[in-house]
Parts: sequence; structure tokens; C-alpha cells
Amino acid sequence: MRFPSPLVPATLIRRYKRFLADATLPDGREITAHCANPGSMMGLADPGMRIWLEPNDDPKKKLKYGWRLVDHGDGNFTGVDTSVPNRMLKAALMAGEVPGLAAPMVRAEVRYGQNSRIDFLLTGAGPDTYVEVKSVTLSRQPGLAEFPDSVTARGTKHLHELQAMVGAGHRAVMLYLVQRTDCIRVTLAADIDPTYAAALRDAIAAGVEVMALSCRITPEEVLPGKGLPFALP
Repeated sequence: MRFPSPLVPATLIRRYKRFLADATLPDGREITAHCANPGSMMGLADPGMRIWLEPNDDPKKKLKYGWRLVDHGDGNFTGVDTSVPNRMLKAALMAGEVPGLAAPMVRAEVRYGQNSRIDFLLTGAGPDTYVEVKSVTLSRQPGLAEFPDSVTARGTKHLHELQAMVGAGHRAVMLYLVQRTDCIRVTLAADIDPTYAAALRDAIAAGVEVMALSCRITPEEVLPGKGLPFALP
């Protein structure tokens, strides 16, 4: 998925109120950008970080920039917009480019369970496959990606919903999409949310599958990468 508008570099001043970030553009202007990430963004929102913003000229949008990437300065990037992976992943699923998740029909945001929406429902090839996607951006050890970066009651609910789908005879997949190019392994941050960790263990025991997928990220585009090993802590 290519970014609709060319990204521009900036220097982060601060992130606040979860969805707002102030930054300085190369010409010295200070602007406020939308931050489409509800998590803590641990390690990704330190003042002075080099980031990449997407400008827009949409008159309906109050903020004229959206924060898309953190530039680690060593050739590695982290995607901070949690909506980008699902847009990229939908195209990859429809093209049959995600190993183990090929199906004739791919639908997004389908209602199911107790007032929930599944990220993707794959049908037409064996049992219906319910795919829940979580964007992973936390890394506290070199090469190791962790989820979540904050307590996620919503994430725990989704695991219960996936478990129920397995009980109803369907296939259910928890897919961790790693939005970092510097990680080669994935695990849980059980110390941050032990309730989520326990729910995932229960879900796995009940038959929910776990997959992890990397991303190829540049200031021009985000593309699906290769599968990554996942291990419980």
C-alpha cells in the first residue's frame, strides 16, 4: 500500500491527548498532527524523534497532517498509524499473498459475537475463517516485538470472541502484524497486561491459531513481509 500523499519528515515535539502530536517541519513551522494510535506508544513518542507525516488538503479534516512513521535513523521504521496495516492487509488477503489465509472471498469489519466486528472474514474455502488483527509496535529488547503496549480490555474481549467461533465450528486466527522493521520475533508483554496474556493462552488451548507477520516499511509504502515466529513468554 502506497501512501496517498508523499510523506514529509518532521521532528516530534510531544504527543498528548492520545490522538494529537506537535512537530516541527524542516522549514521551522510547528504543526499539530493527528496520531491514529490508541496505545501507549512506549518508546516511540520521545521528544526529538524523527518522524514522518502525511499532509492532506481535505477541507473536512481539521488537522492537515497525520503521523505515519517513526524513523529510527538506522534504516528501520515503525508504523504508528493502526489503520494502515488493515488497509494493506486487506489487499494482500484479496490477492492471496498471506500464507495460510487464502480464500475466494474476503470481507472486512463483519459483525459477529457480542456486538463485535471481526477485522476479516474469509469464506469459500472450507470453514469460515475469522481473522483478528493487532498492530504490534512495542519492542523492549533488540529484535523482539511485544503486544500489547498498554492494558487492552478490548483485545481480551476479541480473544473470547475468537474462542467462541472455534466452539461454533469455525476457524479463528489471531494475527499479530508487526509494524516494525527491526524485529524478527514476537511475544506477549504479559507484564503489561496479564489478563490479556491469560486470555490468549486459553484461546490457544481452545484451538485459536496464532500467526505473526512482518511489514516492509518505507516513507513511500507499507507492504506485507514474511511470517515471524511467535512464542508465549
